[in-house]
Amino acid sequence: MERPHEASLLELMDLLVVHRDVEAMLPDLAVCLRQVVDFDEIALVLPRGGAAADLYTLPLLSAETRPTATEVEVATLPPLQDTKLAELWAGEHPVVLHALDDVCDYAELLAGLREAGKQSACLLPLTTAVRPVGVMVLASSNLGAYDQSDAAFLGRVGNYVAIAIDDVRRSEEALAHQRRVEAERDHWRTLLEINNAVVTNLDLKSLRAAIEPSLRRLVPHDSTSLMLLRDQGERLGPLAFDPEFPPWVEEMASALILTTAGRPDQAPIHVALALRKPIDIDMATSPALEPFVKRGGEHLPSKRLCYVPLATARRRLGALMLGRHLPEPFTEDEMGRAMQAADQIAIAVENALAFGEIEHLKDQLAQQNVYLTDEIQGTLHFGEIVGDSKALQRVLAQLRSVAPTDTSVLLLGETGTGKELIARAIHSMSERKARTLVTVNCATSPTGLLESEWFGHEKGAFTGALNQKPGRFELANQGTLFLDEIGDVPLDLQSKLLRALQEHEIERLGSTRTIHVDFRLIAATNRNLQEMVAKREYRSDLYYRLNVFPIKIPPLRDRREDIPPLVRYFTQRYAKRLRRPIESVARESMDALCRWHWPGNVRELQNVIERAVILSPGATLRVSLSEFEASAEPPPGLAVSLEDAERQHILRTLEETGWVIGGPAGAASRLGLKRTTLFSTMRRLGISRPRPERSGGGGS
Repeated sequence: MERPHEASLLELMDLLVVHRDVEAMLPDLAVCLRQVVDFDEIALVLPRGGAAADLYTLPLLSAETRPTATEVEVATLPPLQDTKLAELWAGEHPVVLHALDDVCDYAELLAGLREAGKQSACLLPLTTAVRPVGVMVLASSNLGAYDQSDAAFLGRVGNYVAIAIDDVRRSEEALAHQRRVEAERDHWRTLLEINNAVVTNLDLKSLRAAIEPSLRRLVPHDSTSLMLLRDQGERLGPLAFDPEFPPWVEEMASALILTTAGRPDQAPIHVALALRKPIDIDMATSPALEPFVKRGGEHLPSKRLCYVPLATARRRLGALMLGRHLPEPFTEDEMGRAMQAADQIAIAVENALAFGEIEHLKDQLAQQNVYLTDEIQGTLHFGEIVGDSKALQRVLAQLRSVAPTDTSVLLLGETGTGKELIARAIHSMSERKARTLVTVNCATSPTGLLESEWFGHEKGAFTGALNQKPGRFELANQGTLFLDEIGDVPLDLQSKLLRALQEHEIERLGSTRTIHVDFRLIAATNRNLQEMVAKREYRSDLYYRLNVFPIKIPPLRDRREDIPPLVRYFTQRYAKRLRRPIESVARESMDALCRWHWPGNVRELQNVIERAVILSPGATLRVSLSEFEASAEPPPGLAVSLEDAERQHILRTLEETGWVIGGPAGAASRLGLKRTTLFSTMRRLGISRPRPERSGGGGS
């Protein structure tokens, strides 16, 4: 036959390199080769994993008809290990078969050629420098259609075909690898979605709904149910069946566990837990599920069930039940993926159960401590609020009335009178006591930063705003907001404060999103807001918004009878903290403390006692009397009420007479009063004689 030109081989090379699919390449290869070689049928035998091979066959009906990829027949040959065909594709030399009827080898391939009426063939091994690729077969209906010269030329053709097919196979392998990687990535991404769902859903029904979409992508199925065990596995519950199941399924499932608890081979959930692996069940043939089939008949949504055990290293929890509408079995791969998801779900369920048990124990502990807590609160009289004077008792009575409500409270009083203690007491007696008491001091923050302190800011809202920050109003949501020094709010910010207090809505600096906040307001000030309103230094609408329930806290000079218990309280407190052996208070020290007018109120007294505890050398508290040698009268600039003046005059007279009331030299005679009248006045003003000191010069 005529030898092809080099141009024909170049055309063949150009033709082969454009294909990335064997079925599409084979028709074009056949058309190109028929220009130089005579054949009726062309085939490719390409080995794949193991010893099997793919057989691509293209019969050529006529020379005028151009073949297409749809005419390529694809079949799988049986394992070819240790056969002549396997030896052929690993070799390098073509094989010419002049008469197929006389050949016993290559039976796997030649049987089909003989049935198609082929008489001769040429078998070309396809091999690259890296690996064997397969075998190309050219067959003819004529005897002796090929000789060794044809084989030599076709050997050169086979080299090009081998390279082209090897490129196609490598592309297919790369694509298959990419698909495996993507499938693996999707698999782990789905497991991550399930993990995120289980850690944020502690309720069983919401957990079932959260994991269902991801679980269906992981394992194809139609219904998802969660079943837990209780009472050492003798009962079901809680349950979260798929909504497509009728309600009676849950009732029958619980009863079924009770009747089959002694026969674990009859209860699928026990079988799965015992084996620690999923089990696939056909509902039509399972004896354990026969009651469901009888009750539901053809109306049961699932025909196939997969029970996936939920268990950890510490306990057996229950099972994940996957259902299919069709009786298609679950494969081993599907059950393996379901088991991976079940391991994560089991950890979440165990954590949820443990969390519930902890909450139950906390509730028990809280119930057990109710009586003791009430006793402690009753003994301390509102925690650190110390005193029995009538003035203080009036404040505490108001506190008891307003604390259980959500009414806004305005605390009025001089600096150091304990407004923050009163605010904490109101919060601790309110229904919001379980939430936070957030304190905002309106006088300490710079004017430019006060709005950010109140409402928070977004990242980049101003220079230095490197991160998003919630404000104090937002932190007080569902709790109590204490605005201290409310009288010091700048006038230009009072309108924004008023809107936040009225609407309970705020906007962070740099944001347009409105945030609703629910808080109970307590405000405090030492300034006269009414005078500030009159001078137009304070907005009247803001003042009326704050002044819903005002409580005026008396200064310490108006409740002098509270000074001795306060002195003893602070002495014990600081002696314990500073590890000083203070057991009593010197009488002259107590007298000096009771006479002083205390312009700094309780805070000043607290500081004096702390300093005295540090400086007292022995077991008796002694203050520096030189600090209190000045007149005990309030300074001229400090306003004194008529009641204060009366109290101070009577106290001076009592001290001068050594607290002798009756008789010619007694206090009543000096004051020009009857003894009974003086007693009545002392009770009205809350004046009582200080307790005598214990022997050794001390007492409290």
